[in-house]
Amino acid sequence: MIIEQAYGALTGQSANNNKMFVVVAGNIGSGKTTLTEKLAKRLSWNPHFESVQDNPYLSDFYGDMSRWSFPLQVYFLTHRFNTHKTIETSSMSSIQDRSIYEDANIFARALYEQGKLDRRDYENYRTLYNSMTSYLSAPTLMIFLKRSVPKLIERIKQRGRDYEQTIPVDYLSQLNVYYDDWYKSYNLGKSLIVDTDDLDFVDNDYHFDRLVQKIYESIDQQNLFSYF
Repeated sequence: MIIEQAYGALTGQSANNNKMFVVVAGNIGSGKTTLTEKLAKRLSWNPHFESVQDNPYLSDFYGDMSRWSFPLQVYFLTHRFNTHKTIETSSMSSIQDRSIYEDANIFARALYEQGKLDRRDYENYRTLYNSMTSYLSAPTLMIFLKRSVPKLIERIKQRGRDYEQTIPVDYLSQLNVYYDDWYKSYNLGKSLIVDTDDLDFVDNDYHFDRLVQKIYESIDQQNLFSYF
């Protein structure tokens, strides 16, 4: 009964004109896209996915990070800014696969600190990022997916994207460190940390149901729901 109420409350946002804007954040291979798809289908939210298959820089980037880091980061920044604005202006509840905030706090930072993005480009990027995010409203909820590096590697191998198979283990490890730093400092709104190493929200309905309940418990508009 509790799970059914949570589904009703979450899907009821659009009907009450109190839309939800949820972001699924996490490292490469953490399960963001899968969870975005499942939540969108179950809760009738509009899904917005990371630009991967049509990304003109990604394959080149993994072959030569120093050469392609700046254009790749600008591409992602532009794509996610436009997606964020589209969600803000929509009347429907939405869920987004990775946020604009991760671009700066995780990936651009990692490239800069590893010497693959020079100071001039990094400072230019940060200025652009700060200007763009000043026009954005924070999501209703940020879901942080945590996964250990061995589990990330396992998932990356399973999905079989050629350009991902050469991602250095050290790079994934460093991204996990940056994600942990960001999770601890995130102060834009409500957030939920989900450890996915032992959570099977793909094939285990009970695990997925409990996750939906956790999402409901993490939001702050419960008094607006007519379902209670």
